Amino acid sequence: MKLILLGAPGAGKGTQAERLCKTLRIPTISTGNILRAAMKDGTPTGLKAKAFMDAGKLVPDDVIIGIITERLAAEDCRKGFILDGVPRTIAQAEALENAGIKFDAVVSIEISDQEIMQRMSGRRVCESCGASYHLVAVPPKKEGVCDACGGKLVQRKDDAPETVKARLEVYHKETEPLKKFYAERGLLKPVQNQPQVAETTQAILHALGR
Repeated sequence: MKLILLGAPGAGKGTQAERLCKTLRIPTISTGNILRAAMKDGTPTGLKAKAFMDAGKLVPDDVIIGIITERLAAEDCRKGFILDGVPRTIAQAEALENAGIKFDAVVSIEISDQEIMQRMSGRRVCESCGASYHLVAVPPKKEGVCDACGGKLVQRKDDAPETVKARLEVYHKETEPLKKFYAERGLLKPVQNQPQVAETTQAILHALGR
């Protein structure tokens, strides 16, 4: 199954992608993780992307599509994949279509801006392996320490309140129109965010007929 996860920043796409990955046994392709790895390594692409992400702006399409197309050609994507964080614009969606990349469904996680602002303040990521946590919803076993690798948990700059507000504005202007784009292709499956992470996962699987 080839899926796209849509939703505003902080909607829980990364968390749901990890859970769906285990259930459906297909890899999650997160542009955020790929870009953060490039930024940590200090590659030219990473440094270029960092300036945009720190300002809460979108990374240019040519950088994103190049990374994604290369990743989807890997052996582990032959039986399907979950795209998390791309496409973010109509132009990116059209570029993926033009590259011959097809999808079985596009899941849109629906959640209010107010809830996202509250949620993002508690989000933490491991600076070593990139694993995601939330102080309330998905807390680590030990405060400030990654369960997976023991790395330090930090708040990303793009999770700061002023940056979150800017990212939401960009989402509504640039990314939300993708819902209509994929609805017209018969692929869109809207799913209301649920109080518990596991409940949202079940709602997504139900929408996919699983």
